Amino acid sequence: MRTHLAHVGLVGILLILGARDISAEVMTWEVDGERREAIVYAPAGSGGAARIPLVLAFHGRGDSMQNFQNTNVHMAWPDAIVVYFQGLQTRGSLTGWQVEQDNDVNRDLRLVDVALLSLRTMYKIDDDRIYVTGFSNGGMFTYLLWAERPGVFAAYAPVAGRLRPSVRPTQPGTLFHVAGERDRQVSFSDQVATIEIAVAVNGVGTTTTPCGDGCTIYGPTDTATPVMTWIHSGGHVYPRETADRIVSFFKNHSRTN
Repeated sequence: MRTHLAHVGLVGILLILGARDISAEVMTWEVDGERREAIVYAPAGSGGAARIPLVLAFHGRGDSMQNFQNTNVHMAWPDAIVVYFQGLQTRGSLTGWQVEQDNDVNRDLRLVDVALLSLRTMYKIDDDRIYVTGFSNGGMFTYLLWAERPGVFAAYAPVAGRLRPSVRPTQPGTLFHVAGERDRQVSFSDQVATIEIAVAVNGVGTTTTPCGDGCTIYGPTDTATPVMTWIHSGGHVYPRETADRIVSFFKNHSRTN
């Protein structure tokens, strides 16, 4: 679904040459005979000695990388490399991502494999700080990456997504899930059930700690793989402060802490 940025006006692609010396380019890869592309934002000096965090971002069904960049994850974290991927057609003419394992194709899992290999050759990526986020259909793909590429990512941040029936992570993963109580596109009850599965997989128990309005942390404060949720009162939207919340969560978690 095309990302509805609640209370945020859409801005043009010229924003990609933006604040704090962030620059962007469209990168392309050939993956199993398909041309794949993404808008890649990189901070100035990303070719230096310091290792750089990496965030992979996936739009909703029917959306585009050009629109999804307006979530402004790169503006919230200008010191990270942020990659907004473009999905291919799925059902009908709508663009999107695979949400379950496909032993014959796995075109989007393969895209991530190829893109990570390529990005590591271009930039000094911090392998302990690679993150993934997505909205709606992209959020479901985020969950698929947790299940199918465990150990690659330091944390996951699906927005308005859920686990599909065949997708079950088997290894704990640091998770921040954003959901709207009035979401009818991806039902709120399905998202709550997904959060419950994540809590069980991570083994963090039912002890919770509030972390702000609508925000909850499951498990003890020193757990290595917490589950954090932010439940807002809206529907199937991407609220204004979502990117800031996601980046704040990512910054607090790496594969080594």
